[in-house]
Amino acid sequence: MTTFEIRGVRADVLIGQEKREEILTGVDLTINSGETHAIMGPNGSGKSTLAYAIAGHPKYEITEGDVLLDGQSVLEMSVDERARAGLFLAMQYPVEVPGVSMSNFLRSAVTAVRGEAPKLRTFSKELQETMGNLSIDASFAARGVNEGFSGGEKKRHEILQLELLKPKMAILDETDSGLDVDALKVVSEGINRARSASDVGVMLITHYTRILQHVRPDYVHVFAGGRIAESGGPELADRLEEQGYEQFAKAGASQ
Repeated sequence: MTTFEIRGVRADVLIGQEKREEILTGVDLTINSGETHAIMGPNGSGKSTLAYAIAGHPKYEITEGDVLLDGQSVLEMSVDERARAGLFLAMQYPVEVPGVSMSNFLRSAVTAVRGEAPKLRTFSKELQETMGNLSIDASFAARGVNEGFSGGEKKRHEILQLELLKPKMAILDETDSGLDVDALKVVSEGINRARSASDVGVMLITHYTRILQHVRPDYVHVFAGGRIAESGGPELADRLEEQGYEQFAKAGASQ
C-alpha cells in the first residue's frame, strides 16, 4: 500500500527574473494506492502549480509544508530521484527532445526505474504492444521525443510512459486538454489500463468533466485560491458541470 501525502503546502512561482508570487496557500491531500482523485478548478487556481511544485520544477518553490511518498519527503530528493521513487508527472505541455529517439528515451527511463536494463527484444515487444494499444504508429519509436508530434500524439506519448514505467503515484496535468473525442477515448483507456495493471494512485488535474466520464474518480476536489475549497465524490463533478466554478472562485478570492 502506497500513501502520498501533501501536508500544508504553500508554494511560490518565479515571474520574470526575480519576482515571486505565492500561488499555493495551504494544500492538504492524501492519496492511497488504487485511488483516483480528480483536481478541478478554474484557470489560475493553482492546479498546475501543485503538479510542477511536487515534481521539482525549478520555477516553483515549496515554501512551507511537505510532500511525502510512503512517509519519505520527496522535497529532499532530486527530480530524477523522485521519478525513481515512483512519482510520475504527465505534463500539460510535453516538451520536444530532438535527437533522442522515443525508443531510446523510454528504454533509458524504464532502466532507471526498474534498476536494470530490459532485454532489447523483450522491451521492443512490450513497447510495440503498448504503442498499439494507444494507436501510436510503430514508426514513432524511431522519431525524436515529441518532435513534430501533434498535441494529441504528445498526450498519448505521456500515457505510453505511464504504462511502461508503472509508477506508484501518477500526476496527470490536464491530459485531456486539446484532445478530440477519439483521442480522449484512447488516452482514457490507457489510464484505465494503467490503473488495472497496478495499484497506482492517480491525481487527475482537469477543467472539464468529459474525461471523468471515461476515467471514473473516487474523489473530486475543487481548487480555488491556491487550496482545496471543497471535496466530495463523483457527484461533485456533476454539480460543477451544472453550476460552474464561480461560487468557489469568489470564496477563494475572499480568503
